[in-house]
Amino acid sequence: MSKVVVAMSGGVDSSVAAVLLKEQGYEVTGMMLRLWSEPGKEESNRCCTPDSMAMARRVAAKLDIPFYVVDAKEIFRDTVVQYFLDGYAAGGTPNPCLVCNQQIRWSFLLEHALALGADFMATGHYVRRQTREDGKHELLRAIDPSKDQSYVLHVLNQAKLAHALFPIGEYPKTEIRVIAESLNLTVHKRPDSQDLCFLAGEDYRNFLQRNAAEILIPGVIVTKTGEAIGQHTGLANYTIGQRKGLGVSSAVPLYVLGKNAVTNTLIIGESDQLGSTELTAEDVNWMAGKGPKDSFRAQVKVRYTARLAWAQVTPIEGGRQARVRFEAPQRDVTKGQAAVFYDGDLLIGGGIIA
Repeated sequence: MSKVVVAMSGGVDSSVAAVLLKEQGYEVTGMMLRLWSEPGKEESNRCCTPDSMAMARRVAAKLDIPFYVVDAKEIFRDTVVQYFLDGYAAGGTPNPCLVCNQQIRWSFLLEHALALGADFMATGHYVRRQTREDGKHELLRAIDPSKDQSYVLHVLNQAKLAHALFPIGEYPKTEIRVIAESLNLTVHKRPDSQDLCFLAGEDYRNFLQRNAAEILIPGVIVTKTGEAIGQHTGLANYTIGQRKGLGVSSAVPLYVLGKNAVTNTLIIGESDQLGSTELTAEDVNWMAGKGPKDSFRAQVKVRYTARLAWAQVTPIEGGRQARVRFEAPQRDVTKGQAAVFYDGDLLIGGGIIA
């Protein structure tokens, strides 16, 4: 009997993942991470509040499976939170969920699972995994496109995919809740969490003010032609496409077009000036282990919530980077987010927008 560790969070998705795997005949163990929270806010991290931990324990007890809690506070603070702070300091808009999946779930937690004797680790991500005849592992978008989470898993490599299971990717979210309710799991009512766990539902700007106030340096707001028209309160307080809260009077709506960390200037303009037709992605991970030699046409997603857009993708620097040229301008291209490449439902790879 194959052994699998399920990364549990106290939510409905990971709970049903454990249910499905037990039904499929796996020897299941539940494991939960205790993550970092700000001093004084230890009960606020949405991934491991006392309530979430109690929920996960109850589910494990009902399924009659072992359950362990692993302390990851220090490594989470040093990797994920520091990445978040460094990204804003560099003038970008970082996505710490990418680093969390790469370094915490699928490195730190996976190592604990394997040390426990597990053959696989499973999570409640909405994504599908399949193995080709040649032994290569592939990730596919979830059956439920509204819940697909393949974007944040483009960081996985073949070695990690060999131990990965994603049992709920074949189901729509509504069915996952029905399964939980049919088993009288109280988690079936728990709402989905969309926020970064360590922000505890708070605006990220407040978090930065408390933990990295030194990066919030006021500067000049300029137009695309370089005309100074106002003052900003620190580049990290703004995101590409932002319209409200710019502090500039204008007869027409103005939006954040870009940020120049070198000159500490915020660039704004009208809506027809928004959008990029080209980007360069770095630290590219190719799901197959290596990237194609030639340019290829693919659908590209530039944010977790963005729509897929057709583009020509050209590997450069030996595949470590990729140049992406879109067939139509994209409004959401933002330094620090990921550009992820798809061939239909198949996840090809992706990298960080530089």
